[in-house]
Amino acid sequence: MENINRNLLTIKGIGEAKAGLLSKLGIDSVDALLRYYPRDYKDFTHITPINEVMPETVVNIRGKITGNVKTEPLYRQAISRSTFTVSDSGGNITVILYHKKQVPFYLKKNTDYIFSGKAEGSLFDLYLSSPTVVYENQARIQPVYPLKSGITSKQLSRMVENAFECGFPDDPIPESIRKKEGLCDLTFAIQNIHFPVSNTSLEAAKKRLIFEELFTLLTAFSLLKSKNRQYNGIKIENNYSEEFFSLLPFSPTNAQKRVTDECIKDMQSALPMNRLIQGDVGSGKTAVAAALCYTLVKNGYQAAIMAPTEILAEQHFKTFSAFFKDTPITCHLFTGSMTAKQKKESRKLLKDGKISIAIGTHALISDGVDFNNLGLVITDEQHRFGVAQRAKLSAKGNKPHRLVMSATPIPRTLALIIYGDLDVSIIDEYPKNRQTIDSYCVTPDYRDRYFSFIMKNIDEGRQAYIVCPLVEEGETDLISAQEYFYEICSKDFKDYKVGLLHGKMKPKEKEAVMNSFSTGEIQLLVCTTVVEVGIDVPNATVMVIENAERFGMSQLHQLRGRIGRGKHKSTCIFVSENKKNPRLEIMCKTCDGFKIADEDLKMRGPGDFIGKRQHGLPELKIADLSNDMALMRRASVWANTLISQDPNLDNHPILKEQITELIKNSDN
Repeated sequence: MENINRNLLTIKGIGEAKAGLLSKLGIDSVDALLRYYPRDYKDFTHITPINEVMPETVVNIRGKITGNVKTEPLYRQAISRSTFTVSDSGGNITVILYHKKQVPFYLKKNTDYIFSGKAEGSLFDLYLSSPTVVYENQARIQPVYPLKSGITSKQLSRMVENAFECGFPDDPIPESIRKKEGLCDLTFAIQNIHFPVSNTSLEAAKKRLIFEELFTLLTAFSLLKSKNRQYNGIKIENNYSEEFFSLLPFSPTNAQKRVTDECIKDMQSALPMNRLIQGDVGSGKTAVAAALCYTLVKNGYQAAIMAPTEILAEQHFKTFSAFFKDTPITCHLFTGSMTAKQKKESRKLLKDGKISIAIGTHALISDGVDFNNLGLVITDEQHRFGVAQRAKLSAKGNKPHRLVMSATPIPRTLALIIYGDLDVSIIDEYPKNRQTIDSYCVTPDYRDRYFSFIMKNIDEGRQAYIVCPLVEEGETDLISAQEYFYEICSKDFKDYKVGLLHGKMKPKEKEAVMNSFSTGEIQLLVCTTVVEVGIDVPNATVMVIENAERFGMSQLHQLRGRIGRGKHKSTCIFVSENKKNPRLEIMCKTCDGFKIADEDLKMRGPGDFIGKRQHGLPELKIADLSNDMALMRRASVWANTLISQDPNLDNHPILKEQITELIKNSDN
């Protein structure tokens, strides 16, 4: 069985110092080193005859040094320059090398070397200046690794070669699947991803390792989904969603009704619901969640809603309290900033069943927070929580139904891999009263004009946001939120009520500012991305985002979603030195979050959707989901087939161990 944690110190040439350098790269075991894949390659196997070399081309030539070597020290420098002629069977070329003065010229005559570099000069007087020198026995495709200071690619290559002597991991892909998919074995793949004997071998190694990475991840998701299906959930008898919707001052969309029915159907079955509701900003996910909570409570159970920030938790608490103000359903807010006395009283009410819906942050999963009869767990912006955090909240009930919500649009092509352990419902329709937001990109030269536009809206009774990317002055040359706030308060907006909101403020300070903005006391809010989620002020109609090129497209879309929530026309202005920024051009053309996410994926790959920033998701080392969708579909089929045949992976211990490690690391 694969031993994932074999010690680095067992590798020849690696002591405590080098192990420390490797740890900075995230390499803490033999297998982690073997699976630290190159980011690029230098191919020294394609040799160009010297008589075919053309100016301004990068070439590899093989030849011997002929004639004398002229070495001369450079004036006032610590290096010398050696000039010599290299010849092959068809021609000659001049080569220039630079080396330390104290180091004599180190190449020998009548010995074959490969010189790799850019040919310069004219067709009749070519030379290579400072080429890479490759010894004949190293004429291969050489790896280039992603590195930090303290270790070189050449040193890492040597360490990997020495690691080969420790043996290779056991293959997690069942042999039957590997053969049917035409994949090479793991030993061949690892050898050739680091030191490919040919380009064909390199492609075979890549294909196999990409398939393995996707297959392992998708099998993990399939296993989680299968385990969720094995438990008897809380089965509700009656559907009260229509009764809830009748209490609202607006009619739900067909998409809201459809998604609600999908969730109710799950909760009326013998299996626990484990579903994701994905919807764009303003699509009405909260109303659906409220309908489900209403139904669960009317069936005799409690519900819990966990949000990643206090601002979002407070917003949900206000929204749900308004929804249920004329019903016997009680909502209660749980946050880390509660006093000891408040915590004690709230926990007692919850345990006694006097709280219908508990809404809060991570405080909900604290020890001592106990429910009387928890039937539904909802996590909002679920990608900010790890699997273990969601499981800990669910463990406070007897296998409750689980719902996760996300307003972060994910390309449909990625939904399978990101939400592989969940059933997915998509709200793809906006409420009828939802406003279209006009979006523009301008340079800072237009500041007087967009300031005047903000003033015009405020004078008409509206409110506005100005978003800055930084908090404190001096972090970079960009203007900070604090500096910006003080400047406009003393100049352009000195006659207006301006507020400041950023993540480093204390919770009570944030709450005071938000309350003042919500009530209209603050007319203009200067803020950071703390407003990205959880702020709902229908009267706000203008948002200006300074240095917009510094934000990701998904984040810009989330920020823009804070306006256009009322009956008045709304406008978003992206301010950037580069008006032709491709990402900002897309943002100005559409407000459809899914289209934006698709374009973002095409332009930048899946890094923003899958990686370390997405808590609960492992980072992909070699697969590129924008290019490897065909392999992903094949891997998905095999993952589901394998779990259906071996639900606990008892017959596949190597794969099971790798998946266990994968899930464990995804929550770190």
